Amino acid sequence: MTVERERASEVVIRIRGLRNVFGAQVVHDGLNLDVRRGEVLGVVGGSGTGKSVLLRTIIGLNRPAEGSISVFGEDVLAADEEQRRRIERRWGVLFQDGALFSSLTVLENIEVPLREHTTLSHEFARNLAAVKIGLVGLPPEAGDKYPSQLSGGMRKRAGLARALALDPEILFLDEPTAGLDPIGAAAFDALIRQLQQALGLTVFMVTHDLDSLHAICDRIAVLAERRVALIGTMDAMLQSDHPWIRSYFHGPRGRAATGAAA
Repeated sequence: MTVERERASEVVIRIRGLRNVFGAQVVHDGLNLDVRRGEVLGVVGGSGTGKSVLLRTIIGLNRPAEGSISVFGEDVLAADEEQRRRIERRWGVLFQDGALFSSLTVLENIEVPLREHTTLSHEFARNLAAVKIGLVGLPPEAGDKYPSQLSGGMRKRAGLARALALDPEILFLDEPTAGLDPIGAAAFDALIRQLQQALGLTVFMVTHDLDSLHAICDRIAVLAERRVALIGTMDAMLQSDHPWIRSYFHGPRGRAATGAAA
């Protein structure tokens, strides 16, 4: 096996026996998932299947009832504060609508993780934040604006710039194209793929957008019956006989997305 193939097959996120419970509601039960280095993985599922809960559990915002999660080979559930900070420096997160601090400018928002995790000077951090603004396709003047002064698409790009502030290896995206018009969504998909290829990112993307699944995902993980019902390529999804998967990927929207990708 070549070095390139070994690197591509490396598992950077490994989840085993995950169980998430909220009161009487069991969201995940015995969920297993591997995410490979350098891939774009799309996570889909019906309402209530816990797509965003899964993302939040991996990054430590939700504590599972049972199971194990390792990232870069380290047990994130057992990690102490110093270990967690070291791991968190290696990933970036884009929540829906950017989740920017409303009282800070775009530049100041991007500087937040730099100030939290590094000892860079103010000037260097400001210059680096400006580089990230250009990296996501925003004009330089966007840096001095507040989130309320930006369009929805620009806020998402600003949030993406903040997620990339520390040059992460893994990028977590929660419904990145939600609320965007088709042209804006396609442009954002193209940006994600461009950045993934240029920076060698591993992308974990929660989405319901069939166009995104067709355009940029290497594999797709379907959540159903409280676990991963199927993981594989788009071809595997289209060939599945699972009722929900068949309905989702062969419905009118699925056929339209397939036609657009053809």
